[in-house]
Amino acid sequence: MNFKRHALSYLKEWRVRKNRKPLILRGARQVGKTTLVNDFAEGYRHYIYLNLEKSSDKAIFETYDDVRKIVEALFLSNNIRPKDEGTTLLFIDEIQELPSAIQSLRYFYEEVRGLNVIAAGSLLEFAMKDVKSFPVGRIEFLYLHPLNFHEYLDALQHTAALERLTAIPIKELAHKTLLDLFHRYAIIGGMPEIVRTDIENNNLAELPKMYESIWGTYKNDVEKYATGANERRIIKHIIDTAPLYIDQRIKFQNFGNSNYKSREVGEAMRQLDAAKIIQLIYPTTDIEPPLKPNIRKSPRLQFLDTGLVNYTLDIQARLLGMEDLSDAFKGAIIPHLITQEVISLNTIANIKPHFWIREKRQSSAEVDLVYPYGDKIIPIEIKSGAKGTLKSLHEFMDRVEHPYAIRIYAGHFKIEKATTRDGTAFLLMNLPYYLGTQLPGYIQYFVNGYSLE
Repeated sequence: MNFKRHALSYLKEWRVRKNRKPLILRGARQVGKTTLVNDFAEGYRHYIYLNLEKSSDKAIFETYDDVRKIVEALFLSNNIRPKDEGTTLLFIDEIQELPSAIQSLRYFYEEVRGLNVIAAGSLLEFAMKDVKSFPVGRIEFLYLHPLNFHEYLDALQHTAALERLTAIPIKELAHKTLLDLFHRYAIIGGMPEIVRTDIENNNLAELPKMYESIWGTYKNDVEKYATGANERRIIKHIIDTAPLYIDQRIKFQNFGNSNYKSREVGEAMRQLDAAKIIQLIYPTTDIEPPLKPNIRKSPRLQFLDTGLVNYTLDIQARLLGMEDLSDAFKGAIIPHLITQEVISLNTIANIKPHFWIREKRQSSAEVDLVYPYGDKIIPIEIKSGAKGTLKSLHEFMDRVEHPYAIRIYAGHFKIEKATTRDGTAFLLMNLPYYLGTQLPGYIQYFVNGYSLE
């Protein structure tokens, strides 16, 4: 089963670009980087695959320090003629195993411009420290995440649901079907191997061994993340306890009821953030672009995949029987998943979302997400049901010069006029949970098509 990832459209555009540079595909382990490139390679006449975890593949870079000789040797061993350079894709997988191979990418750009070169690795951030001369300006990046809901529907081959999902505005008749499909996706998450197995078997009982395998891979990588025995212990502690704190603002000091110091935990968290297993989402106090994270404030903890979190918390069976997942795990599962959906849209830059805060002794406010659009910052609250308080969103709207706000919830799509407690009139667009991946299109539709007048 092949998945149609939205990153594939970027790869197709990259292939025909005149000033094409070697591409490094980045993302955590098990998110489908190798499968994506293998699928993309079907459009080429020739495909050379190297895995630098294999000593035989690594030897080509250790034997030659001239990329022209490397290419000549690869073409000879793969029975490819020099004139077919432009129709050949070279994929260097697990490139983090050999820092000199990362360094050589600049010379592929400068000396073998016709060859299509893609590299991938799961721990690149750590390997980059050992690269003597990183090829800045000679390469480009593409980021891959777990499958989002749009990609999940594509994997299901549910073309009718996919057509309804992408039609703006959503039709009322599609609501129940899409909400039911999103419910299953929210339970299992977006790790490709998990999605594939669930589609084939439709049985949650088949999945635990796969979750455990993925989880075990991350834990086994601790040796590569850590710089010493103490940091190794701290990272293991964070991996074990982090799912308990999703969608919460955290403090590094004594994280997870430990005795670890703030500096120790902070460094370990940043290592895991670099490995893309967790992300530290920092707040902003800005109400107009550009959004700037305030790293002195407590961040919110985001895990790689909500399905992995559900498995670790052992709540999947309970979620299966719940009508509204907004009540799951103290209301944390859906906001975590919506944030994951927003992150998944960032494929060409490692851009993290932000949440908004206003902290005062007697009153504070926190808006779940803020989204930049033109000269505006759009506040987004993720709430349970059709009611639910919007106090923090009101605080935000009292301070901005535009009338646009969004609530993501379990209810139906609608746009309504509203008023803050202080009397500020604004427009509230209510979006069902399953429209997280469609957020950019809906914001454009909302801002360009509606006004208070």
